[in-house]
Amino acid sequence: MAKNYLIVGGGSGIGKVIAERLAAEGNQVWAFSRSIEEADSRSGIICRHFDVLKDESLPEIEEAIDGLVYCPGSIQLKPFERIALDDFRADLEINYLGAVKVLQQAMPLLKKSNSASVVLFSTIAVQNGLPFHSSISGAKGAVEGLSRSLAAEYAPKVRFNAIAPSLTDTPLAQALLSNDRKREANAERHPLKRVGQPEDLAEMALFLLSEKSSWISGQVLKVDGGMSAIR
Repeated sequence: MAKNYLIVGGGSGIGKVIAERLAAEGNQVWAFSRSIEEADSRSGIICRHFDVLKDESLPEIEEAIDGLVYCPGSIQLKPFERIALDDFRADLEINYLGAVKVLQQAMPLLKKSNSASVVLFSTIAVQNGLPFHSSISGAKGAVEGLSRSLAAEYAPKVRFNAIAPSLTDTPLAQALLSNDRKREANAERHPLKRVGQPEDLAEMALFLLSEKSSWISGQVLKVDGGMSAIR
Protein backbone atom coordinates (compact mmCIF):
# COMPACT_ATOMS: atom_id res chain seq x y z
CA MET A 1 0.00 0.00 0.00
CA ALA A 2 1.43 3.37 -1.03
CA LYS A 3 2.26 5.85 1.74
CA ASN A 4 3.16 9.53 2.07
CA TYR A 5 6.65 10.64 3.07
CA LEU A 6 8.31 13.99 3.72
CA ILE A 7 12.07 14.23 3.25
CA VAL A 8 13.53 17.51 4.51
CA GLY A 9 16.91 17.95 2.89
CA GLY A 10 15.82 15.76 -0.01
CA GLY A 11 17.71 17.66 -2.69
CA SER A 12 21.09 15.95 -2.40
CA GLY A 13 23.11 13.29 -0.65
CA ILE A 14 21.34 10.85 1.66
CA GLY A 15 17.99 12.66 1.49
CA LYS A 16 17.90 12.51 -2.28
CA VAL A 17 18.58 8.76 -2.30
CA ILE A 18 15.85 8.17 0.31
CA ALA A 19 13.32 10.21 -1.69
CA GLU A 20 14.13 8.40 -4.94
CA ARG A 21 13.93 4.94 -3.33
CA LEU A 22 10.58 5.68 -1.71
CA ALA A 23 9.15 7.09 -4.95
CA ALA A 24 10.40 4.06 -6.91
CA GLU A 25 8.35 1.87 -4.55
CA GLY A 26 5.20 3.73 -5.58
CA ASN A 27 4.90 6.09 -2.61
CA GLN A 28 4.10 9.80 -2.71
CA VAL A 29 7.14 11.78 -1.60
CA TRP A 30 7.61 15.44 -0.77
CA ALA A 31 11.24 16.58 -0.97
CA PHE A 32 11.94 19.94 0.67
CA SER A 33 15.36 21.56 0.36
CA ARG A 34 17.02 24.92 -0.16
CA SER A 35 18.90 23.36 -3.10
CA ILE A 36 15.81 22.45 -5.18
CA GLU A 37 12.93 24.23 -6.85
CA GLU A 38 9.44 23.14 -7.87
CA ALA A 39 10.70 22.56 -11.42
CA ASP A 40 12.70 19.63 -10.05
CA SER A 41 9.49 17.71 -9.27
CA ARG A 42 9.34 14.31 -10.95
CA SER A 43 7.30 11.14 -10.87
CA GLY A 44 6.31 10.39 -7.29
CA ILE A 45 8.33 13.30 -5.86
CA ILE A 46 6.91 16.77 -5.22
CA CYS A 47 9.84 19.17 -4.78
CA ARG A 48 9.57 22.40 -2.82
CA HIS A 49 12.15 25.03 -1.97
CA PHE A 50 12.52 25.30 1.81
CA ASP A 51 15.31 26.66 4.00
CA VAL A 52 15.17 25.57 7.64
CA LEU A 53 17.39 28.50 8.61
CA LYS A 54 14.87 31.08 7.45
CA ASP A 55 11.75 32.21 9.24
CA GLU A 56 9.32 30.42 6.96
CA SER A 57 6.68 27.74 7.35
CA LEU A 58 6.77 24.33 5.76
CA PRO A 59 5.22 24.28 2.29
CA GLU A 60 1.63 23.15 2.62
CA ILE A 61 0.76 19.45 2.71
CA GLU A 62 -2.83 18.36 3.29
CA GLU A 63 -2.40 14.59 3.37
CA ALA A 64 -1.42 12.51 6.38
CA ILE A 65 2.33 11.92 6.57
CA ASP A 66 3.39 8.33 7.26
CA GLY A 67 7.09 9.07 7.55
CA LEU A 68 9.43 12.03 7.92
CA VAL A 69 13.21 12.19 7.57
CA TYR A 70 15.18 15.26 8.62
CA CYS A 71 18.52 15.34 6.79
CA PRO A 72 19.96 18.90 7.01
CA GLY A 73 23.23 19.01 8.92
CA SER A 74 26.71 20.44 9.17
CA ILE A 75 30.32 19.37 9.55
CA GLN A 76 32.40 21.98 11.34
CA LEU A 77 35.60 20.54 12.76
CA LYS A 78 37.84 22.96 14.67
CA PRO A 79 39.87 23.03 17.88
CA PHE A 80 37.53 23.94 20.73
CA GLU A 81 39.30 27.20 21.58
CA ARG A 82 38.90 28.44 18.02
CA ILE A 83 35.15 27.86 17.78
CA ALA A 84 33.18 31.06 18.22
CA LEU A 85 29.86 31.03 20.04
CA ASP A 86 28.19 31.93 16.76
CA ASP A 87 29.60 28.71 15.27
CA PHE A 88 28.06 26.70 18.08
CA ARG A 89 24.76 28.50 17.51
CA ALA A 90 24.92 27.79 13.77
CA ASP A 91 25.34 24.05 14.38
CA LEU A 92 22.44 24.06 16.82
CA GLU A 93 20.25 26.00 14.40
CA ILE A 94 20.53 23.61 11.47
CA ASN A 95 20.90 20.28 13.28
CA TYR A 96 18.64 20.66 16.32
CA LEU A 97 16.41 23.74 16.15
CA GLY A 98 15.70 23.12 12.46
CA ALA A 99 14.45 19.65 13.34
CA VAL A 100 12.34 21.08 16.18
CA LYS A 101 10.82 23.64 13.82
CA VAL A 102 9.96 21.04 11.17
CA LEU A 103 8.56 18.53 13.65
CA GLN A 104 6.36 21.03 15.46
CA GLN A 105 4.75 21.98 12.16
CA ALA A 106 4.53 18.43 10.84
CA MET A 107 3.17 16.70 13.97
CA PRO A 108 -0.52 17.23 13.11
CA LEU A 109 0.07 15.46 9.78
CA LEU A 110 2.10 12.66 11.38
CA LYS A 111 -0.64 12.06 13.96
CA LYS A 112 -3.15 11.58 11.13
CA SER A 113 -1.27 8.43 10.08
CA ASN A 114 -2.07 5.03 11.55
CA SER A 115 1.64 4.30 12.13
CA ALA A 116 4.04 7.17 11.47
CA SER A 117 7.83 7.02 11.73
CA VAL A 118 10.36 9.85 12.09
CA VAL A 119 14.06 9.47 11.34
CA LEU A 120 16.67 11.99 12.50
CA PHE A 121 20.43 12.02 11.96
CA SER A 122 23.09 12.13 14.66
CA THR A 123 26.81 11.22 14.47
CA ILE A 124 29.04 8.63 16.12
CA ALA A 125 30.93 11.58 17.64
CA VAL A 126 28.17 11.89 20.28
CA GLN A 127 28.99 8.54 21.91
CA ASN A 128 32.63 8.31 20.80
CA GLY A 129 34.88 11.17 21.84
CA LEU A 130 36.55 12.57 18.73
CA PRO A 131 38.86 15.59 18.69
CA PHE A 132 37.63 18.80 17.04
CA HIS A 133 33.98 17.61 17.16
CA SER A 134 32.80 19.61 20.20
CA SER A 135 30.33 21.79 18.29
CA ILE A 136 28.75 19.18 16.06
CA SER A 137 28.69 16.49 18.76
CA GLY A 138 26.92 18.91 21.10
CA ALA A 139 24.28 19.74 18.48
CA LYS A 140 23.77 16.11 17.53
CA GLY A 141 23.63 15.10 21.19
CA ALA A 142 20.63 17.40 21.42
CA VAL A 143 19.13 15.59 18.42
CA GLU A 144 19.52 12.23 20.17
CA GLY A 145 17.86 13.59 23.30
CA LEU A 146 15.02 15.01 21.22
CA SER A 147 14.50 11.69 19.45
CA ARG A 148 14.23 9.74 22.71
CA SER A 149 12.01 12.32 24.38
CA LEU A 150 9.57 12.50 21.48
CA ALA A 151 9.55 8.71 21.17
CA ALA A 152 8.23 8.60 24.73
CA GLU A 153 5.82 11.50 24.29
CA TYR A 154 4.17 10.27 21.10
CA ALA A 155 4.19 6.50 21.65
CA PRO A 156 2.46 4.46 20.39
CA LYS A 157 1.19 6.75 17.62
CA VAL A 158 4.50 7.99 16.17
CA ARG A 159 7.89 6.28 16.32
CA PHE A 160 11.14 8.31 16.54
CA ASN A 161 14.63 6.96 15.87
CA ALA A 162 18.01 8.43 14.96
CA ILE A 163 20.86 7.18 12.80
CA ALA A 164 24.45 7.87 13.87
CA PRO A 165 26.79 7.61 10.87
CA SER A 166 30.51 7.96 10.52
CA LEU A 167 32.00 9.92 7.60
CA THR A 168 29.80 9.54 4.52
CA ASP A 169 30.54 10.58 0.95
CA THR A 170 28.04 13.40 0.51
CA PRO A 171 28.36 17.04 -0.57
CA LEU A 172 28.47 17.93 3.13
CA ALA A 173 31.73 16.00 3.55
CA GLN A 174 33.35 17.27 0.37
CA ALA A 175 36.19 19.08 2.13
CA LEU A 176 37.16 15.92 4.02
CA LEU A 177 37.18 13.79 0.85
CA SER A 178 38.54 16.27 -1.66
CA ASN A 179 41.44 14.15 -2.95
CA ASP A 180 42.60 10.53 -3.13
CA ARG A 181 44.95 10.89 -0.16
CA LYS A 182 42.16 12.10 2.12
CA ARG A 183 39.81 9.40 0.86
CA GLU A 184 42.32 6.64 1.47
CA ALA A 185 43.21 7.94 4.94
CA ASN A 186 39.59 8.21 5.99
CA ALA A 187 38.75 4.79 4.57
CA GLU A 188 41.67 3.25 6.47
CA ARG A 189 40.33 4.61 9.79
CA HIS A 190 37.24 2.41 9.46
CA PRO A 191 37.41 -1.32 10.23
CA LEU A 192 35.49 -2.00 7.01
CA LYS A 193 38.10 0.06 5.11
CA ARG A 194 35.83 2.47 3.30
CA VAL A 195 33.86 5.60 4.00
CA GLY A 196 30.09 5.45 3.97
CA GLN A 197 27.99 5.95 0.87
CA PRO A 198 24.61 7.70 0.82
CA GLU A 199 22.99 4.36 0.02
CA ASP A 200 24.35 2.84 3.28
CA LEU A 201 22.47 5.40 5.35
CA ALA A 202 19.43 5.44 3.08
CA GLU A 203 18.93 1.70 3.56
CA MET A 204 18.78 2.11 7.34
CA ALA A 205 16.39 5.06 7.03
CA LEU A 206 14.11 3.06 4.73
CA PHE A 207 14.09 0.21 7.23
CA LEU A 208 13.16 2.57 10.08
CA LEU A 209 10.37 4.09 7.99
CA SER A 210 8.92 0.69 7.14
CA GLU A 211 6.63 -1.66 9.04
CA LYS A 212 9.63 -4.01 9.39
CA SER A 213 10.80 -1.77 12.24
CA SER A 214 7.38 -1.37 13.86
CA TRP A 215 8.69 -2.45 17.30
CA ILE A 216 11.67 -0.06 17.26
CA SER A 217 11.43 3.43 18.76
CA GLY A 218 13.66 5.74 20.79
CA GLN A 219 16.83 4.16 19.41
CA VAL A 220 20.08 5.54 17.98
CA LEU A 221 21.36 3.10 15.39
CA LYS A 222 25.01 3.29 14.35
CA VAL A 223 25.85 2.91 10.66
CA ASP A 224 29.55 3.61 10.74
CA GLY A 225 31.71 0.96 9.09
CA GLY A 226 32.45 -0.53 12.50
CA MET A 227 34.08 2.65 13.83
CA SER A 228 32.21 2.73 17.15
CA ALA A 229 32.55 -0.94 18.06
CA ILE A 230 35.66 -2.48 16.50
CA ARG A 231 39.32 -1.80 17.23
